[in-house]
Order: sequence, then structure tokens, then C-alpha cells
Amino acid sequence: MAAAEAGVERAGPLLRLRGRLDRASVAGLWPQAMALLGDAQGLDLGTVEALDSAGLALLAELADRLPRETRRIEGQPPGLAGLCAAYRMNAELIRSEGTV
Repeated sequence: MAAAEAGVERAGPLLRLRGRLDRASVAGLWPQAMALLGDAQGLDLGTVEALDSAGLALLAELADRLPRETRRIEGQPPGLAGLCAAYRMNAELIRSEGTV
């Protein structure tokens, strides 16, 4: 089964990402995501098939631009938990206190 093309769209208050978020796709997704971010309240990762460290960096940058009071991250794509642990990030894609 071929991987779905990486993409981003608005889904109500969420920014929905899909496909493989990797080094090959992130550079093209960044301007699209920034154009759609606006007043988004969270990220929907339910259709993300896989990600690498470049994908995690994209998600972390987007999450950092969401309002802290209403920020929500939905979905748990394969590999996200392991990358978050390796980079000492919490479930909201924020680096733990005291890390660099």
C-alpha cells in the first residue's frame, strides 16, 4: 500500500495533517501550514501515517504557535511517542522544562 501524499488542511478549529511527515515533505508543508494556521486551536494528527525528526520539528513549531489555553493535539501517529521521548517533549509537543 502506497503512503498517502503529505498534506495539511483546516478542519474547523484544527489544523489537520496527513500522510508521511518527513524530511522530504516538511519543507513543502511549512508554508501551507502557516497559511492555514490562523486562529487554529489544535492539531489533528489522526491521518498522519509516519513521521521522522523533521516531521516532529514541524509539529512542535506549529504547536508552539497555538494558544496555550486551548491547545489540543489529537491523534497518535506511529513513531510520535518514541520521538517525543527521545527529544524530551510532552504530549503537547512542548520540550520539558530544563532541557535544551
